[in-house]
Amino acid sequence: MSTLATQPGTASTAPQTPAALQTISLQKRIDDRPILRDINLTVAPGQYVALLGANGAGKSTLLKILATLIPPSDGRLMLFGETVGWDGWAARRRIGLIGHQSMLYRDLSALENLIFFGKLYGIASSAARAVTLLKAVDLFDRADDPVKSLSRGMMQRVAIARALVHDPELLLADEPFDGLDAPSCRALEKLLAQLQQAGKTVVLANHDIDQSLRLSQRTVVLRKGRVVIDQPSQELTPPAILKEMERA
Repeated sequence: MSTLATQPGTASTAPQTPAALQTISLQKRIDDRPILRDINLTVAPGQYVALLGANGAGKSTLLKILATLIPPSDGRLMLFGETVGWDGWAARRRIGLIGHQSMLYRDLSALENLIFFGKLYGIASSAARAVTLLKAVDLFDRADDPVKSLSRGMMQRVAIARALVHDPELLLADEPFDGLDAPSCRALEKLLAQLQQAGKTVVLANHDIDQSLRLSQRTVVLRKGRVVIDQPSQELTPPAILKEMERA
């Protein structure tokens, strides 16, 4: 992000843009077992962040907290400059989440699902928005098919469209490439890049280190619930990340 230069002895009057998200000493315990420990992150609007770590490192738990689905045990979460309360609705309208579950109604068609979720978010032209998104994920030709008849990869693409139906400012994606074939992966990579270029903030949890470094601007690595790497992606290599992930 560019900054305005100021002359010595003068102060800029330009308003500060709040962070898309900020965590302050965030912790999560389940049955007295620490899952996240003192997570301090600040993500600027429009930044594309890869979240890496071994299984059990705390990636999914962190994303659920960022999505306001579960509260932290301690610490504070701020979204778009506001401290998040755990009624959650105001913040959730600005967040899109791609999780392990599709959150789709299997007996409804792909189109019906997207129209339904669009109406939940109060989108007046929910049918037009649904058509636009199905074209974006290359599934318009299956728009009227029940979700239960789609392949795993196709269902994942509908779930991605669902997460975008309300045009969120912050997209949280938990292993979104799982179950996708190579063409679908390339299409999703392109879609995520387009969202970031349009000013959206993307936080992507992924198990593919090479892919994550190639796609993202910044990489955060968790190990046993702690941040052990937080650097520009271009400064990192897969061997360096693996070494940190595998430390005892």
